[in-house]
Amino acid sequence: MSNQRLEGLREERDLFKKDVAKDLGVVESVYSEWENEKLSIPTKRLVQLANYFEVNIDYMLGLTDVRLHIKTSNDIDMEIVSKRLREIRKSLKMTMRDLADKFNTSSSAISNYENEKFLILSSLLIELCKFSNYSIDWVLGRSDVKYLK
Repeated sequence: MSNQRLEGLREERDLFKKDVAKDLGVVESVYSEWENEKLSIPTKRLVQLANYFEVNIDYMLGLTDVRLHIKTSNDIDMEIVSKRLREIRKSLKMTMRDLADKFNTSSSAISNYENEKFLILSSLLIELCKFSNYSIDWVLGRSDVKYLK
C-alpha cells in the first residue's frame, strides 16, 4: 500500500524520493517508508511535508479531495493545538477517559495533549480527525477551515 497523494505531490514536481528526503533532512529510506505507509509520519513532519508541497495535510493524507494552498512556518503552536483538541473532545461530549478508551490510549496522554505537555501523536490525531470530521490543519493551526469537506 502507498500514500498515493504523497507520491503524486512528489511526482508533480518531478522529484525523486531521495530529493524530498534530502530537502526534509531525513534519510531516503525513512521518506520511502512514509510514502509506502510502512512508517507513521510524526506530527511535526506532517507539517513540514505539507509546507514543502504547499498543501493541506487533510488532502495530503487523502482525508479530503479538497486541495488547499497552505504554507505556514514549521512552528506548531502548542497552545492552539491543546485548545482545539479540548474543543473537539467537548464537542463530542466525551470525557478524557471516554476519548482515551475510544482511541486505545490513556487519559493521562489525553491530558498531556490538552495541557501542552506533549504534541499529539500523528496516528491519534489522524484517527481523531476522521472520527470527529475536524480538519488536521485546523487542529494544528495551519488553517481556519474547521471541518473536513
